[in-house]
Amino acid sequence: MHSTFARHASTPAELKEQLDADGRGRPYLLLRDPRGGQRIHALEDPSITVGRQAGNDFSLEWDRKVSRIHARLERLGPHWTVVDDGLSRNGTFLNGARVVGRRRLNDRDVLRFGRTDVLFRDPGEAPEETAPADDAAGLARLTDSQRRVLLALCRPLGVPGGFGTPASNREIAQEVHLSVDGVRTCLRALFDAFEVPDLPQNRKRAELARRALAAAVVTPADLTG
Repeated sequence: MHSTFARHASTPAELKEQLDADGRGRPYLLLRDPRGGQRIHALEDPSITVGRQAGNDFSLEWDRKVSRIHARLERLGPHWTVVDDGLSRNGTFLNGARVVGRRRLNDRDVLRFGRTDVLFRDPGEAPEETAPADDAAGLARLTDSQRRVLLALCRPLGVPGGFGTPASNREIAQEVHLSVDGVRTCLRALFDAFEVPDLPQNRKRAELARRALAAAVVTPADLTG
């Protein structure tokens, strides 16, 4: 995937926002503003305009390479399309290729307007994510208790309206029916398995959750199942 949108580049709170958007099952756009902040724009209307003017449905006012009215996104039946029929001065690009006329969008396509990259997401179209071979091998080495502790740690990230903070040791212990000391033992093994660096405890737990989600060792389906 485009490095800007790789899950390892997201904070736990940002991953939670993505999981919440995925859980709603509706298409959306994902981008980062000039300060690096994540923005999610739900595609609710059947047609939206993209451009630098504030009056556009999807405004990229900070990007001077974007035309005042640059392109359109339109839904045709069950599919979304991008349309650039000459309105933009610098062109619209889909996965690196310039758009001429209309192009259909598929889940995880990357659009470029001016200097801004935008990820198109359609959770309803996306196949279930699977872990790469090396992550699958690492998962196979986890014990059942470690696996259950890891899921419990990440579970708050999959709760709509939650705060994106990994579960506490006591909360994990209650869910997986282990002692708090048993949870700590599992977490130490998980920190080693995911090569989490030495960080303050809260950041270390958040980093473990981030790495598990980024590697798809824990998936959205795991957190809501």
